[in-house]
Amino acid sequence: MLMLNRETIKELYSMKECIADVEKAFGYGHADKTQTPIRMSVPHEKFNAETLYMPSYIEPENYTAIKVVSIFPHNANEGRSVLQGVILLTDAKTGEHVAVMDASYLTVLRTGASSGVATKYLARKDSKACTVLGCGAQAIGQIQAVMAVADLEHILLYNRTIERAAVFKEELHSAYPEWKGTISIQADANIAVSKADIVICSTKSSTPLFDGSFLKEGTHINAIGSYQPHMQEVDVQTLIRSNKIVVDTLEGALHEAGDLLVPHKEGLWSTDSIYGEIGEIICGEKNGRGKPSEITLYKSVGIGYLDTMVASAVYKKAISEGRGEEFTF
Repeated sequence: MLMLNRETIKELYSMKECIADVEKAFGYGHADKTQTPIRMSVPHEKFNAETLYMPSYIEPENYTAIKVVSIFPHNANEGRSVLQGVILLTDAKTGEHVAVMDASYLTVLRTGASSGVATKYLARKDSKACTVLGCGAQAIGQIQAVMAVADLEHILLYNRTIERAAVFKEELHSAYPEWKGTISIQADANIAVSKADIVICSTKSSTPLFDGSFLKEGTHINAIGSYQPHMQEVDVQTLIRSNKIVVDTLEGALHEAGDLLVPHKEGLWSTDSIYGEIGEIICGEKNGRGKPSEITLYKSVGIGYLDTMVASAVYKKAISEGRGEEFTF
């Protein structure tokens, strides 16, 4: 069995590669060539934390995997990672467990890549300004993905604590030393949104982050932070104003996306207004962005087969380049 740590994965696998693999995986999913049970969440109420278990199988790739992710928010106050995860990859032809790898970085990467695919199909091609609401663990992957598919000139950061936004600003400068664009910190989420062509929502908020009436025409939103029925990052005004609401999977969205479920249950908006899945657009069955003035929203709660896809891609590349640490039980 091969063991792959975070640093090895970062050296082996780029965001552009991940976006291509995630796009292919969505195609497999739409063609019913994957199996992905709804993930199991085990709450740890004593610590306001949870552990998620996500199995999946991709038939064309001949791999199955299970990802286990723990989310412990209080770790941030103790100098430990809030999100920690591991993936076990299995050869679906032989049943051999071939690799175990760090899932924390891969989760950030594939979640970002999912938004990158959506941005490719739904955002305006001339998008220049991107607002990030929430500068936590997922934010770097989101920016990396958007920058891989859009020629950004401005990044605006909003976070509940300005200190974290300032730290993230420096992280972006370090990650993109040759990028000539500007990065600014905004204290008001509505103002930040009003200046954006692309909006990224990457928080665990249970209340909407901004007033949808502040969105410009032609804006694209990637809402990826909330992943439980009670969580909300976007308000009903955003849903009403969106010309196309696209989800990663309808099954996941209708089971877990509080952004959609809360206003639906309150009778303020109907899930019947969902335009479709991103896989339908990738496969050409539905159109992506139409008019430049359209407001588009991509809502993702995550889908396990993306983990299997990127884990198998990393494993195959590691084997071809002789990377990773071999071990046996």
